[in-house]
Amino acid sequence: MRHVAIVGASLAGVHAAEALRERGFEGEITLVDREASLPYDKPPLSKNALLDDGVDAELPLRPRAWYDEHQIGLRLGQGVVGLDTAARTLHLNGGDAVGYDGLVLATGSAARPLPVPCGDPSRIHRLRTLEDARRLRADLLPGRHLVVVGGGFIGLEVAATARRLGLDVTVVETAATLLNRAFGPQVGGWIRQVHERNGVEIRCAVALQEISSHGDGFTLRFAEGPTLSADVVVGGVGAVPQTDWLEGSGVDLGNGVRCASDLSTNVPSVVAAGDIAYWHNALFSEDMRVEHWTNAVEQGRHAAGTLLGDREAHQSVPYFWTDQHDAKVRFVGRADAADDLVIEEPKPDALVALYGRNGVLRGAVCVRTPRRLAEYREAIRNRTPWEEVAGHFAGGRSTSTREPGSGPAVQEV
Repeated sequence: MRHVAIVGASLAGVHAAEALRERGFEGEITLVDREASLPYDKPPLSKNALLDDGVDAELPLRPRAWYDEHQIGLRLGQGVVGLDTAARTLHLNGGDAVGYDGLVLATGSAARPLPVPCGDPSRIHRLRTLEDARRLRADLLPGRHLVVVGGGFIGLEVAATARRLGLDVTVVETAATLLNRAFGPQVGGWIRQVHERNGVEIRCAVALQEISSHGDGFTLRFAEGPTLSADVVVGGVGAVPQTDWLEGSGVDLGNGVRCASDLSTNVPSVVAAGDIAYWHNALFSEDMRVEHWTNAVEQGRHAAGTLLGDREAHQSVPYFWTDQHDAKVRFVGRADAADDLVIEEPKPDALVALYGRNGVLRGAVCVRTPRRLAEYREAIRNRTPWEEVAGHFAGGRSTSTREPGSGPAVQEV
């Protein structure tokens, strides 16, 4: 293999390039991305990058000299519009072509568009890129009213940051609670209280029908209840994998790029990593796609090894964190489809919850308890029996409050 091309100057893409060099690959590496900026870190976009424009200079993942030192060619500001797997060629939007012997797909995800009429959609903010953050930062002026559509991680982080900047903030969410899919109603309800204590208005279980723009503001209309006026609107209803450019290439698509357990695709010498990789994680006996920082790092490095001939399966315990005002929420594992849930008596500034499924520990959320999070991550990796973990957690006491058909059993401790 003489030339590896990496599509997506993302966290996964940069770590794939780094891992190739660390593993002794001496051939050519080309990193291609539609953005013109040096590859940068994205978690600060919803936090410090909105507070201080000076943070922009601190965001690059590596200085430009690093790419020179590692002989990694950069084709920035040049999006890929097509892939010819037979000819092993990438087609760029400027008409250029890049050949390859090995290919890493790491194009990440894009903001999901709001599913309602939006008047002038260009005036509604999303937050996936550095340029998005710069545009939003200019509109977050003290005294303005910000409405965040969607109670997911990015939307709630923007809400918390906007409160620090002195804006009035309202979050509207179609589900009955915040972060319901990620954590379930009990933990989601606790996070709602964190936001309300910090002055964020939360409207859950509302059906948004239309956003109209007029003058310098917006009006949001719902199926029921009063309208809502806003100076600034941010859409935060999730993300979709950026795989449009792969249509017709022969790469197997479905909820991203379908991968084997080692992150290889159905096309020889093509691997995928990060937000777009949909692979079988044997630790959970589940096919999954994970859109978080740590996963991008781990998969980028693993995909590089697969490209060089290592066929070890990628097995990981997903980990992510989110800052909600003064609460740093850390999570490991998976919370969806849990059979059991045990929550330590929550405090205003601290929380620990465990999720079980099929008799083993499946996930854990911890606020202000980082040491315990590390213990639970190892327990999940070791497939520790649920009763062993929950019994120790509850001090030997557990009472189920589940009724038939009501979802996970909740143990009060």
